[in-house]
Amino acid sequence: MTAPASDDGGTGPSVPLEGSDIEADPQLDDHDGPDPDSLSFTSSLASSLNDYVYENGRRYHSYRQGEYLFPNDETEQSRLDMLHHIFRLMLGGNLYMAPLAEAPQRVLDIGTGTGIWAMDMAEEFPEARVVGVDLSAIQPYLVPSNCDFFVDDVEDEWPYSGDKAFDFIHQRNMVGAIKDWDRLFAQALEHLRPGGYYEIQEFRVWFHAQDPPLPDDCGIARWQRLLTEGSTEFGKPLNVVQELEAKMVKAGFEWVEEEVLKVPIGMWPKDRNLKQLGQWMQAHAIDSVEPLTLALFLRVLGWPEKECRELMAKVRQEFGDRKQLYVYAHFIHGRKPECD
Repeated sequence: MTAPASDDGGTGPSVPLEGSDIEADPQLDDHDGPDPDSLSFTSSLASSLNDYVYENGRRYHSYRQGEYLFPNDETEQSRLDMLHHIFRLMLGGNLYMAPLAEAPQRVLDIGTGTGIWAMDMAEEFPEARVVGVDLSAIQPYLVPSNCDFFVDDVEDEWPYSGDKAFDFIHQRNMVGAIKDWDRLFAQALEHLRPGGYYEIQEFRVWFHAQDPPLPDDCGIARWQRLLTEGSTEFGKPLNVVQELEAKMVKAGFEWVEEEVLKVPIGMWPKDRNLKQLGQWMQAHAIDSVEPLTLALFLRVLGWPEKECRELMAKVRQEFGDRKQLYVYAHFIHGRKPECD
């Protein structure tokens, strides 16, 4: 896939809030937009020397095997890096939304993936120490000197305390990977310095169409119902982001704020910046179908591989063809009280 050109001067789009309509472009040709069969957003990252599990043509992590259902191969790494670009577009080029009062000194990125957010954060704050943790050692070897990566499970007991506490903890793309959100938030609060922030950046894994609405019998609607069913059965539900603000408050965070943005999928918006964002989102939606589906449907729901691939093909085609699709992105941040 050829990357969409950026012509907005780096300012990023003004993404509408939840409940708002996006003005559709009346001049959009029905054939505009990428061909789902030709999309291949590629990049190269250094491979880890760890052993991996290979299944149905994809590569999965071996550490805590089975705890995370999504692949970690080069194709998935490219998708995660594309997602990083999408989030920066939504944030107008920024890496976070939390109102940090001063430059953070210690930053933790949980579920760091390829490490691209952590590395960008380390470059933006060269005096800070940035730590990224993930189940897979897929981060590059050449990283900023103030950035470290470790293989760890964030649902285990955290090893940080005292002078190792953090000013800022960041999570992104972790829905479907966490079993006990209450415990995660409790540990995060414990390992933040007083006044430090925790920020969540997540998509609500449920797709909609603005006009006309998405029919219940289409491939996307069926697919997302099964994703919800399978991930809930697995014990790590994908559609949980709507509950996280309340859970942060319950854990003891203060000044918890949530902003929900309506993000287009496809080039249908009239607004130039939203059109660019929608182009990236359409590419990402198509590329995300296989990694979200394969292990969940085959391991958890027990589907035959042939039927699984037939449904995936239908969903990818609909992401390429259906008009005025959109999804919601949630940005939530909360602060650790200055004193108990």
